Amino acid sequence: MHTACDPPIDEAAPDGSPPRYVVAVRALCEFTAKRGDLDLRFTPTPTAQEGMAGHSTVTARRAAGYVTEVALAGDYGPLRVRGRADGYDPAANQLEEIKTHRGRLDAMPANHRELHWAQARIYGWLLCRKLGLAQVRVALVYFDIASQKETVFVETHSADTLREHFVVQCERFIAWAAQELEHRSARDAALSRLAFPHASFRPGQRDLAAAVYRSAVARRCLMAQAPTGIGKTLGTLFPLLKAWPGQQFDKIFFLTAKSAGRTLALDALTTLTTPATPAAPQPPLRVLELVARDKACEHPGLACHGESCPLARGFYDRLSAARAAALATVRLDREALRRVALAHEVCPYYLSQELSRWSDVIVGDYNYYFDSSAMLFALAEANRWRVGVLVDEAHNLVDRARSMYSATLDQAAFNAMRCMAPAFLKKSLARVGRCWRDLSRDQTAGYAVQPALPERLIAALEQANSQMTDYVAEHPDALSPDTLRFYFDAMHFVRIAERFDTHSIFDITLAGTPGAPGARQRSAALCLRNVIPAPHLKPRFARAHSIALFSATLTPAHFYSDTLGLPESSVCVDVASPFTAQQLEVRAIADVSTRYRDREQSIGRVVDLIAAQYARAPGNYLSFFSSFEYLAQVAAALAARHPSIPVWEQSRAMSEPDQQAFLDRFVPNGCGIGFAVLGGSFGEAIDLPGTRLVGAFVATLGLPQLNPVNQQMRARMQEAFGAGYDYAYLFPGLQKVVQAAGRVIRGPLDRGVLYLIDDRFARPDVRRLLPAWWRVDVVRQREG
Repeated sequence: MHTACDPPIDEAAPDGSPPRYVVAVRALCEFTAKRGDLDLRFTPTPTAQEGMAGHSTVTARRAAGYVTEVALAGDYGPLRVRGRADGYDPAANQLEEIKTHRGRLDAMPANHRELHWAQARIYGWLLCRKLGLAQVRVALVYFDIASQKETVFVETHSADTLREHFVVQCERFIAWAAQELEHRSARDAALSRLAFPHASFRPGQRDLAAAVYRSAVARRCLMAQAPTGIGKTLGTLFPLLKAWPGQQFDKIFFLTAKSAGRTLALDALTTLTTPATPAAPQPPLRVLELVARDKACEHPGLACHGESCPLARGFYDRLSAARAAALATVRLDREALRRVALAHEVCPYYLSQELSRWSDVIVGDYNYYFDSSAMLFALAEANRWRVGVLVDEAHNLVDRARSMYSATLDQAAFNAMRCMAPAFLKKSLARVGRCWRDLSRDQTAGYAVQPALPERLIAALEQANSQMTDYVAEHPDALSPDTLRFYFDAMHFVRIAERFDTHSIFDITLAGTPGAPGARQRSAALCLRNVIPAPHLKPRFARAHSIALFSATLTPAHFYSDTLGLPESSVCVDVASPFTAQQLEVRAIADVSTRYRDREQSIGRVVDLIAAQYARAPGNYLSFFSSFEYLAQVAAALAARHPSIPVWEQSRAMSEPDQQAFLDRFVPNGCGIGFAVLGGSFGEAIDLPGTRLVGAFVATLGLPQLNPVNQQMRARMQEAFGAGYDYAYLFPGLQKVVQAAGRVIRGPLDRGVLYLIDDRFARPDVRRLLPAWWRVDVVRQREG
């Protein structure tokens, strides 16, 4: 019972101030009422759209006077607990918590049901308080998406009983809330005092930092082009951390395209939070690195439930101690998080998911915020977080977002899977197969864009998906990996189809070559190919309190603004380079063509140019090419003609250790030529300062391959922006060239040389897209 010694309910905090910690009902219960194993077998869950549709179906069945989305809130000491109850029937005095599901309800783990009851009972108390009720019927309504049937469980509780339940949950959370309030206060005070960690800013770095700070204060989107080597990571994190107390951020998301960007961000945050003197306190900033599930999993061969994986068994029972230990660690990078997780015998990946709720700065891949099912975006929406977002190497976001909102189905893989599929799926999969064959039967070209979506095939996929979904819900381990893979691909295909519009194209690619008359039909790959990701990304930009996209290559600004869908209020800045033309000798070779048709005859001339420069100034060089084939041909020719020159090559699908070994060859004052593919792992986000790299050769304009797919993208860009060639070929190509060239000059004392090997570099329209501080000397090879 509530006693005089208990913190007051629905009143101000004991010191008379209003409640200072706001928590959602669901978040409160997930913290206090979740017990037992981590169990992902009760899957797949309905999609967000299916869940909303299910709620609408249930509430539409209710009698007149039924109230939906009932806003409720109540205070307990420093806590304010708030949320929206799904529905309330005044005539029956029944509050309803609606949960959608698939498959057998009795397959739901008991701890899920307990969590649902905990939420429903808290809503029951908050409703009694709001309406002055002495008692209320509390109902859990489970709605089966497939059968459209409801299963209802009802409890009748007095207001006093529900209040006691509310108090118990709040008491379990209140110590944590007090700790969080203390952490926030100390963090904000420390950030207010935060000083730049170096004696001075690098040239250009202060301008970048000022732009990021102003965008945070103005709550705007910023697109900042800033030269490579000025310290963009530190120059963006520092001002956003300084803006934190005044803007009352809940989180900062630092998003990267590659793992190297995550490492740079983590190192910058360590620099920012390292005390100036040993006696000074360390700012209490919680930093978390998010790593993909396949890289974080300790037991990749085991299923994610307590009967299979020891780190899932009792996960929620041990989570509290693991969470506390983790948050006592300042920098939770991949290895630190793994150590904490294994010490407490919990899954590292799902511990990181939980810690996303309590960390201050989260460093992770683009997909955590921009993907259609992005975890950080969903958490920000659900918890109404005020977030500052930093997008590192933002030129990569165009292609990455295109892949997020594209979907592909392969007929050969489907046919192989179909042979091994369970008998109950044979009929629905046969229908999918017929629709697939009908769709591509009359196509003769290897590639063709279709005028409309394949509605019959999509309907057949939806039916097959529904069957597989219901089956997986009841038999979670029964489907083979190939069947599950098709199931997930088909679900994604259908969901992307729901978003389909003029920003995408639907195309069919036939495998192999046409056979003789009467031969079997060629296998068809179907693709919903996103071309312009802007409509998908706009809600992500709108959700952020402030967002800053930065890169050394965001030219021209309108290309990125148009394709990414930046808000109209966005600000674009171009930070002047601190480097001078005297530091980088740029030579555009005007009498060599690296076009596909000319590559074979260009090999000897490229080799002569590389060898001549190496003879003049021995040192470490990087050579970039348009393909692995071209790279290998030039490397082999150089090795044959000049065997004394050390050569090392990038290979396809290099592991992270192999990539590091490639970079380790660039030792200070070393000599040799590294061969890499333009746009690959070594074309950006690597740092080889000083004599580790003294020059680069770029033997390509970087243009995407001329093929039917890119030609269709060009046509779609032409329709949208009136500059199809530039948007599809020229702008993306030159961006890769400038990124690769940016490896050479990394600091104010660096000196180097850059060879741009292709006659098109002499064209004015191409040279206008190169950095303004370059002084390009157009020469002919034989003259040079």
